[in-house]
Amino acid sequence: MTVAYDKREGLIWMDGKLINWKDANVHILTHAMHYASSVFEGERCYNGKIFKSQLHSERLKSSALLIDFEVPYSIEEIESAKKDVLSANNLNEAYVRAIAWRGAGEDMGVASAKNPVRLAIAAWEWGAYYGDAKMKGAKLDISKWKRPSPETIPCEAKAAGLYMICTMSKHAAEAKGCSDAMMFDYRGYVAEATGANIFFVKDGEVHTPKPDCFLNGLTRQTVITMLEERNIVVHERHIMPNELEGFEQCWLTGTAAEVTPVGEIGGYKFDVGHLTQDISKSYDNLVRE
Repeated sequence: MTVAYDKREGLIWMDGKLINWKDANVHILTHAMHYASSVFEGERCYNGKIFKSQLHSERLKSSALLIDFEVPYSIEEIESAKKDVLSANNLNEAYVRAIAWRGAGEDMGVASAKNPVRLAIAAWEWGAYYGDAKMKGAKLDISKWKRPSPETIPCEAKAAGLYMICTMSKHAAEAKGCSDAMMFDYRGYVAEATGANIFFVKDGEVHTPKPDCFLNGLTRQTVITMLEERNIVVHERHIMPNELEGFEQCWLTGTAAEVTPVGEIGGYKFDVGHLTQDISKSYDNLVRE
C-alpha cells in the first residue's frame, strides 16, 4: 500500500533548515491555502544530479515575481538547499519539489503584502508518471476546460492556482480510464496536457503548439533542441483540432512525464513510431549524462 505523502519518513528543507518530514506543516490560515498565492517547481534527479537544476530555480523565482511576491532566497541558496535535501535523504534518483508561498501573517484577505513568503523543498523516489504508457502509449481524454487567455492569468508562471482546471480535467480523464487529458486553449487551438506539453509527427516533421498561453516547459525546450540537432523540422504553431486526424505520432514532455508516447487522444489513434521511441530513449540518456 502506498504511504500517504504526509505520513512518509525523511527530511524536508523548510525556511532555511532541514526538519522531520511529518513536521513540515503550515497553519490553516496560510494565505496560499485560501488564495493560491504559491509557485512551485517539479524537478528530477538522475544519478545524483538534478537535470537543469539552476533553470528550475531561476523559474521558481521568476514565477513568484509574476504573481507579485519575491522568494527570499538566492539562486545559490536554493541550489544548496536542494543538494542538502537529496543528501539528507540518501537519494540518488528522485523527484524534487520546491514550493514558495505566502504564509500566515497579518493579512487574511485577498491582499497579503504583510505576510511572510516561505520556501520548502522535498524529494522522494518516484517512477514513471504515466506508468507503462512509456512503452505502449498513453490514452488521453479531451478536456472540457480550456487554457485561458494571457490577459486573464500570468501564463508564464508555474503557479499553483493555474492548475485547478488541470486537476479537474485529469480527474475526469481517469474516470474514463484515461491517463490524462489534452486541453484546447481559449481560441480553440490545441494547447497541452494537464501537466505536460505535447508534440505531433506528420511526414517526418514535428508540430507542437505555440506556447503563447501556457508554460513553455524546460523539457519541451530540451526536446526541440534535440530534434533540431537531428535536422528534423519543428513547427511551433497554432494547431487546429481537425488536424489531429492527420498526425501519425504523438508524445508528451515534462519533468514528471519525461518523454511519454501517446497512443490515443479522444478516439484519434497514434503509432508509437520510430521518432517517438528515439526521442524518448535519447532523452533518457541525456538526463543521465
